[in-house]
Amino acid sequence: MSAGATPNDQARSAREAQRSFVAMGADVRTEVLRNLERLLGEREDDLAAANERDLNAPGADDLPGPIRKRLALSASKLETLREGVNVLIDSADPVGRPLIRRELDERLILEQVRVPIGVLLIVFESRPDAVIQIGSLALRTGNAVLMKGGSEALHSNRALTDLLREAVVKAGGPADVVQNVEGREAVADLLAMDEHIDLVVPRGSADLVRAIKAASRIPVLGHADGICHVYVDAAADPGMAVRVAVDSKTNYVAVCNAAETLLLHRDFPAGGAVVQALLDAGVDVRGDEDVAAMAPGVTAAQPSDFGQEFGELTIAARVVDGLDEAIDHIHTHGSAHTDTVVTEDAEVARRFLDTVDSSSVFWNASTRFADGFRYGLGAEVGIATGRVHARGPMGAEGLFTTKWLLRGEGQVVGDYGPGKRSYTHRDLALD
Repeated sequence: MSAGATPNDQARSAREAQRSFVAMGADVRTEVLRNLERLLGEREDDLAAANERDLNAPGADDLPGPIRKRLALSASKLETLREGVNVLIDSADPVGRPLIRRELDERLILEQVRVPIGVLLIVFESRPDAVIQIGSLALRTGNAVLMKGGSEALHSNRALTDLLREAVVKAGGPADVVQNVEGREAVADLLAMDEHIDLVVPRGSADLVRAIKAASRIPVLGHADGICHVYVDAAADPGMAVRVAVDSKTNYVAVCNAAETLLLHRDFPAGGAVVQALLDAGVDVRGDEDVAAMAPGVTAAQPSDFGQEFGELTIAARVVDGLDEAIDHIHTHGSAHTDTVVTEDAEVARRFLDTVDSSSVFWNASTRFADGFRYGLGAEVGIATGRVHARGPMGAEGLFTTKWLLRGEGQVVGDYGPGKRSYTHRDLALD
């Protein structure tokens, strides 16, 4: 789109581009991704320079630590993005894949197939790498995408979106299937365009998600908070408990799959070792009286600390009397994002996995595994914690709806009924 394009122009052109792009077929979509993977390597210096402009912009030094960390587009992040694109290149093209094939009668065949949702509006904060994650998934699945990143990543977002558009054009596709959106006013206008935009995915703070849900008639898919729990059972291996708790909290604190609460079974004998390991890692442990008695340096927890997404080196901690109390705490204070149990007791693990009502539930593994790239999805558009449509890290499978295709030879409904033809309703192989 031209620099003077209005939000309405962008939405309309995205709709037109999407319909054209999906009709070009799987080979074009795969070629686009190959172009993108190559360009990410060839333009690394240019992308780094654009990111430096954002990191050195007026006011950038005043950004909170977690936001500035998300803003940085390091060489390792770029390499991870290329790896994710390669996963998508190697995956089978999902557009048009049948879910059901059924014979209604002889030579009357019904199919339910995957089709793109259409036009996506993604609003995210402080993470320019999300441009490639989101854009590559949209392109693989035949969707168009309008992306509004944070203003603090202005130059990075522009450079990355231009890279995506170049990859599309080099494959003969329409550039406007991927577009960059700038300005809050533009987002407000787009949120009213339910005739052109099919799905909104916000990635950011709870306030951002709630504001978007309140402002739009378009379906919104996402999560408001990332309040993740580590429950250490009485039968946990002490060394494993330390590793899982420390990694869940400290591996990358500024993301939604970092642990925010530690729950320790009262009969776990090494609770003090877990708490001390967190303290040694620089974590502010805000514990109840039982936790405070385990190690010096624990801060007294306030009721508001439980159910808090800190996004920094802080964790709330409390002692529970057993699995049921741990699960009750998670359901009361959690956000249905990711929760993990550390235990050697398979029955405890089974009950935790079956009962905890979160979009990702783990046994003896860090909460940080809740990620589209780590799940082998290539990347993720976001993480959804609702119960309708996609749930958990949302990769390609979350970007489809379905439609029904019926192929006949002139049959009419009047041919069927008492004394007439009967339906066979015979399921066929999904070739």
